[in-house]
Amino acid sequence: MAVSAPAGEGLDVLRRQDPQIADVLSGEARRQAETLQLIAAENFTSPAVLAALASPLANKYAEGYPGARHHGGCAYADAAERIAVERATALFGADHANLQPHSGSAAVLAAYAALLRPGDTVLAMGLDQGGHLTHGSPANFSGRWFDFVPYGTDPATGLIDYEQVAALARHHRPKAIVCGSISSPRHPDYALFRAIADEVGAYLIADAAHPIGLVAGGAAPNPVPYADVVCATTHKVLRGPRGGMLLCTAELADRIDRAVFPFTQGGAQMHTIAAKAVALGEASTPAFTGYAHRVVEHARVLAAALSAEGFALTTGGTDTHLITADPAPLGLDGRSARARLAAAGMVLDTCALPHGTGRGIRLGTAAVTTQGMGAPEMAGIAALFTVALRGEREATARARAEVRELTSGFPPYGG
Repeated sequence: MAVSAPAGEGLDVLRRQDPQIADVLSGEARRQAETLQLIAAENFTSPAVLAALASPLANKYAEGYPGARHHGGCAYADAAERIAVERATALFGADHANLQPHSGSAAVLAAYAALLRPGDTVLAMGLDQGGHLTHGSPANFSGRWFDFVPYGTDPATGLIDYEQVAALARHHRPKAIVCGSISSPRHPDYALFRAIADEVGAYLIADAAHPIGLVAGGAAPNPVPYADVVCATTHKVLRGPRGGMLLCTAELADRIDRAVFPFTQGGAQMHTIAAKAVALGEASTPAFTGYAHRVVEHARVLAAALSAEGFALTTGGTDTHLITADPAPLGLDGRSARARLAAAGMVLDTCALPHGTGRGIRLGTAAVTTQGMGAPEMAGIAALFTVALRGEREATARARAEVRELTSGFPPYGG
């Protein structure tokens, strides 16, 4: 079900003062409304979340934590953060939550800072297998500060090779094991990861940036009972503002809090924390539970339709909001396919393809489900993919027109 239209008063004020930036924002609103938003990490927040982001809390400095700030005048900032923490711990069944990380990467940084020392060994999914930059990329702090050992997937199934994970853990004796992926469409076995971590005396860090919204809606397994620390984002399927979140055991609460502030961040973004509280409140409702399950249903329908159109699906399908596929059977690589789809008004990402040198495409169903699209629209989107990838200018123009017609019936903010 599409969300209602946000208030336009703020944009009117901006247009009078700064029409140049107002034009940028209006253009972005049109782009989001007239194209298919299929990037797996994106979604449409509710007007209530946007209202919190644009609130006077944006003016407030609030270094520290509720009841222990380094600035005065924090009574309402404290109230907003306490509400956010209470909602997060209740929703996910966690002992402790920290809502201050500015992003998912900042949350991972804080988890490493709390549990590790520079030079420690960490076992994580290889970047070419679906791991994130913070899982050991040499261009990222993680790869520069820690010794990452990558694990991968079974070439036959595309699923995590747990025998390899266990063997690497026994050989390298890592200080921490990270489970989580930016492109795997299947759920990790958190219980098995926990058993492997316990065997070698390692911390278990779950990077649940992608599935945490599905977890909130009961459409994915919850990593909280198994992991020492869960790192997550508050956007994506969770449908909140862009930002990060940490969930952990009571024993690690103080270490996690100190790792966020003062070790890796300064002042919290209180307007964003208030918006996170709003999103967490929305995620605790039956309506959100229904939404999360529809996201998965729609991903499965879209995946099956893409397979029928000739795409090679990694792992043969999906259990999440994510779909990763190789367009090679259609004569294209991931980058060429993304460019042609973008020209036709379908916005998505590329991704690494395990056990290959090319790149595939990565897409998700969170945003289009928020708009109110259903299974018939998913099948139609798959057909539009094939039209757009034919390469002829006339086909691209026809697909673009059909995308405009489709999106006009599902405005993200109710028109």
